Amino acid sequence: MLRTDSTGFGDIKVIQKKGYGYGVDAVLLAAFAAGETGASAAASVSRDDEGQKFIYAADLGTDCGIVAFVFSHKVPGSKVLGIEKREEAAARAREAAELSGLQDRVSILTADVADIACGRFDAGTGLFDAVLSNPPYFRKDAAIPSAASDRYTARHETTAGIKDFAAAASVMLKRGGNFWLVHRPDRLVDIFAALRSADLEPKEMQLVCPHPGEPANIVLINAVKGGGPELRMLPELAVHTQDGGYTQEILRIYERLRN
Repeated sequence: MLRTDSTGFGDIKVIQKKGYGYGVDAVLLAAFAAGETGASAAASVSRDDEGQKFIYAADLGTDCGIVAFVFSHKVPGSKVLGIEKREEAAARAREAAELSGLQDRVSILTADVADIACGRFDAGTGLFDAVLSNPPYFRKDAAIPSAASDRYTARHETTAGIKDFAAAASVMLKRGGNFWLVHRPDRLVDIFAALRSADLEPKEMQLVCPHPGEPANIVLINAVKGGGPELRMLPELAVHTQDGGYTQEILRIYERLRN
């Protein structure tokens, strides 16, 4: 069963399966790349037919399209290509883009990140200013498969792992382009190794914890293709206050605070 949900970001809607939806990590990734959490915002580099600058971005493993949609909302001068290997999910994202009035700015391509990484599929070599990704967090066979196959695929590396996502991003990015990634802190060694092997140098990192004083369970990373070695740590974010509500920072990112 499917449901259509309003996101609270303008008129943006997503189509999701009941019992499974996007999380705060997807929204944090879009806000991180938009410069809302203290990172350097994605820069407008490409030019349209009239010579106007815009950001050409890709979202690897777009699923319902939430990262692509929220990024396009937060960065008006952007065009986003969402890449999703499952045609059923890609079709839902295309429909949601039309429902949200984003069909001229967000397009969805059905392709496997692993095929892009090894050159079997060309999604646009060296064309993109920015690539974003909320990839599967857990290693292949790290847990018993869930009865909901979409949930298992979203959470576990199946055909593509972190090395493939990094390699695909490097192939698609222009020199100096940014790869924006959300993942788990316990995979940091794997992440940094994969990034450097793909000529993507980590430049900014931000940890996110459930409540103030608790260990971080989300990490946001900005890597630059061909960048020099220097990593800047950004202030840690907390999602919830001690009483269980959202922090002011998260409410601002979700655009729930009035000016």
